[in-house]
Amino acid sequence: MIKSIIYYLFLFTGIFGFSQSESEEFDRMVESEMKSAASLQNLRVNTNTLNYDVTYHELRFTVDPDNTTPFISGVVKTTFTALTNNMSTVTFDFYKKTTSPFTISSVKINNVATTFSHNTTHELVINLPSTLNTGDSATAEIIYSGVPSTLEGAFTRGNHSGTPVIFTLSEPFGARDWWPCKQDLNDKIDSFDIYITCPSAYIGVSNGLLQSQTTSGGNITRHFRHNYPIPAYLISVNVTNYVTYNIQAGLGTTQNPFFPINNYLYPESNTATNRSFIDLTVPIMNVFEQKFGSYPYRNEQYGHVQFGWNGGMEHATMSSMGVWNSRSLIAHELGHQWFGNKVTCGTWKDIWLNEGLTEYTAGIVVEELDGAAAFVSWKNGKISSITSQTAGAVYLTDAEALNVGRIFSSRLSYNKGSMVTHMLRWKMGDTAFFQALRNYLNDSNLAYGYAITSDLKTHLEAVHGSNLDEFFNDWVYNQGYPTYTITAQNWGAGQAKITVNQTQSDPTVAYFEMPLEIRLSGAGAATHDVVVNHTSNGQEFIVSVPFVVTGVTFDPNKHIISRNNVATLASNSFDLDQTISVYPNPANDELHIMMPTSVQLEKVEIFNTLGQLVGQKTDHDFSISELASGIHLLKITTSEGVIHKKFIKK
Repeated sequence: MIKSIIYYLFLFTGIFGFSQSESEEFDRMVESEMKSAASLQNLRVNTNTLNYDVTYHELRFTVDPDNTTPFISGVVKTTFTALTNNMSTVTFDFYKKTTSPFTISSVKINNVATTFSHNTTHELVINLPSTLNTGDSATAEIIYSGVPSTLEGAFTRGNHSGTPVIFTLSEPFGARDWWPCKQDLNDKIDSFDIYITCPSAYIGVSNGLLQSQTTSGGNITRHFRHNYPIPAYLISVNVTNYVTYNIQAGLGTTQNPFFPINNYLYPESNTATNRSFIDLTVPIMNVFEQKFGSYPYRNEQYGHVQFGWNGGMEHATMSSMGVWNSRSLIAHELGHQWFGNKVTCGTWKDIWLNEGLTEYTAGIVVEELDGAAAFVSWKNGKISSITSQTAGAVYLTDAEALNVGRIFSSRLSYNKGSMVTHMLRWKMGDTAFFQALRNYLNDSNLAYGYAITSDLKTHLEAVHGSNLDEFFNDWVYNQGYPTYTITAQNWGAGQAKITVNQTQSDPTVAYFEMPLEIRLSGAGAATHDVVVNHTSNGQEFIVSVPFVVTGVTFDPNKHIISRNNVATLASNSFDLDQTISVYPNPANDELHIMMPTSVQLEKVEIFNTLGQLVGQKTDHDFSISELASGIHLLKITTSEGVIHKKFIKK
């Protein structure tokens, strides 16, 4: 039970301990997002929930953190619309424990009591009083109570500094642990209201905007409303003795200049240091709004609520946070509001659309707020992680999509996904890349809905102007990475020849084609960066360089996932004869001389086999129709010296 083990490990080592390095912060974030206890889930898309569309939930939960077991009583109303004719039952995902299952005290359809079954396949099947046809709607009301399953660790009772706390974390398969829902990635709830009732010593926190707060009989009820489509796994409940720290964000527009960032902290965490980290949300929000467009939930809020994991979870509008003193964690969870929440991966095979793109947004924060050198260091750390093993793809297989550890693989879903995102930017250029991402986020078929990898690819290609099949096959669907051998050689005045060879770490990719950045260096710390479009082994490139090359560095800005690269400067001197060629040979009527642009042609003298001068030219391309058939000798005089070439006149 991965999540339970990690959770109790954190309890003994100090839930509120601060991370010591960026990599530790990242690992803890991933552990938090590995939202399940079971390493392998026997869970597939529930075909029994595909015949209806959820349009609205009213969720009423009563919880008491003081209970020694995580107890919940709920009234869940679900309005749904039939997608097929003759719908006689409606099925919800709802976990049934083998011992002490939930007590379901009442089930109604449109306020009429009806029969139901709660089976060991974790389905609540409700019989409809009358059949529904396509387009018809109904509302199911389910009243239940009990102790949620701990198998997937989605509903937790813990404590902070001796004070009880309840929090939820349902990704990927845990929403059904604590409320009857439709949890597959094929439907979003259009909107919902949630009412959290708890003892008045505590307060409840959830998604959306707080509508009201009432007290009665020693209890407090807080009502939140969320008016944007949301998958079940992004709905959360948090209850303890929170204190608030509220700030504002927004670049400022005439329509909606500012919106709140509401934060809920444990009292012992309400320190000046932690508040200063929370304040970093504002410049991060500004970066993301500039790059990706307006914050997707501007009409409501953004915020953070503390919970019992050292990492974070991107619950829509209200990210759950285990620690505060991590800018990278704050950036990652905020980035999810665009990538993962506004547009959600349509299958767990496409999890990189959530985690890879979002982790790259955290890298963009490094680039924008810390500068180019820090961004190179960030990318280098990702590359080191990715290439620590030779295999592994960004896109998951069907079997891997059931394995929570593989879904939330830090090396592949997060790190490789983020660097593949960067390589798309490198290949396309900044303007096209960011425009494509904005188009993807604003696509009316995807915004506040679901997307798969091909949807992102389509938007990238539309702006890029050419297909990206080769790139996605190599870097997303298949495995491994390249190792490059780069040789540079001075090639006459003002030029260098670069030869590129490559090997692959995994046989699923025959060849990685990418534009490569190569840094040539000269005397006095002079450098000159060139980009070559590498498509085949042994490929040679003649490039201009404003100095004599004394050194060569491959990929200085870390644009490419690769490992164990070797870049050397060839010691052999420039050979003028090798750089000049004559074609075609044999020739009929015309002859062409090809030479480096840095070499100037002065004259061409043509001799027959007797040594007699039979012609003289001054151009690279000239007629030889006047010559007799047979072998001739060219004496080519250039700014770099004289060479001789033979050719045959047909």
